[in-house]
Amino acid sequence: MVYLTRKAEFSASHYYHNPSFSPEENRRIFGKCNNPNGHGHNYTLEVTVRGEVNPASGFVVDLKQLKEILHREVLDGMDHRFLNKEVPEFLTRIPTTENLAIAIWQRLAPKLEKAQLYRVRVYETPDLFADFYGEA
Repeated sequence: MVYLTRKAEFSASHYYHNPSFSPEENRRIFGKCNNPNGHGHNYTLEVTVRGEVNPASGFVVDLKQLKEILHREVLDGMDHRFLNKEVPEFLTRIPTTENLAIAIWQRLAPKLEKAQLYRVRVYETPDLFADFYGEA
């Protein structure tokens, strides 16, 4: 079994809000991330696939094809978007990093033919904007 990881970066904005919470509870739980005007992050995405090497091609998956799938299914729809308002998965779900990883998995898993999705890792890339607003 061989594991391959492709890395990409994207930027998006969001806010955390649960409509079943009171305004006070939303502020207490989510703090400044509850601002309805949102705030932005730079994210790093790592997608790991696994599979057996095809002896004829030498590939588990053609990394160029994996890159194209990643762009089409994830980056084109999430990069430079306000997640809560522009990405269907987050119209009714809080766009936490955890939920972002789940949504990306759900977008990618059915699109892979030869390799099996093994891991989706999403983390905020440290930058001045995030540091300025105290985001970790």
